Amino acid sequence: MASLASSTTLISSCRVLPSKSSFFSPTASSFLRTLPSSSASSSSLCFRLDSITCTRSASRRNFAVKAHIDDLPLVGNKAPDFEAEAVFDQEFIKVKLSEYIGKKYVILFFYPLDFTFVCPTEITAFSDRYEEFEKLNTEVLGVSVDSVFSHLAWVQTDRKSGGLGDLNYPLVSDITKSISKSFGVLIPDQGIALRGLFIIDKEGVIQHSTINNLGIGRSVDETMRTLQALQYVQENPDEVCPAGWKPGEKSMKPDPKLSKEYFSAI
Repeated sequence: MASLASSTTLISSCRVLPSKSSFFSPTASSFLRTLPSSSASSSSLCFRLDSITCTRSASRRNFAVKAHIDDLPLVGNKAPDFEAEAVFDQEFIKVKLSEYIGKKYVILFFYPLDFTFVCPTEITAFSDRYEEFEKLNTEVLGVSVDSVFSHLAWVQTDRKSGGLGDLNYPLVSDITKSISKSFGVLIPDQGIALRGLFIIDKEGVIQHSTINNLGIGRSVDETMRTLQALQYVQENPDEVCPAGWKPGEKSMKPDPKLSKEYFSAI
């Protein structure tokens, strides 16, 4: 583990479905300024910049950014589906990611191995805050390459002895390593996963991901904040959330003029 280069990747996206809005890149803005006036005044402008497609409607300022499946990253695309065994309430169950589509948001997080050190602090922290996620219509799923038997033994071990105790959400077994690989967190030469975390919306689209190296634990507070920001912009498609935004704080309008209302109040 020590040989791995230390890295933390933080990627977040508000992928917009037909009625949603997101950010508008400076590159796209420069492109628009180079268009002939006759083109710019048309009722709809559609153009492609590398792997990003942006659409502007004259009747409504709506900028949609969508990753193309051939290009990946995962953010902005449908989450890879999987069906696997899991442990929940000290029983073996089946978990299928696509069964949450149309019903719930999903926090899907990967951790390296059972019976290790940083991992139980994260797993139990998410469990202790589970009711808060539940109120936000969100399911939590933990995943590692261990078997369900290892998961069960860890759940049956007391927290004071390095165990998990009872958890409020399922621990999924990725013993074939196929789930970790499909989400891009597998370390092939070690056969374990990095600390990847993905927020998946009710349409099954990955809207946010973080990937930490093995020795760096994640923040449940930040996961909660990001989930709340995602839900806010999906419910308010003409607004975006500035850095560190929390519920009740002022949001922004993704518009050169209207955004000044936010900046003038800082």
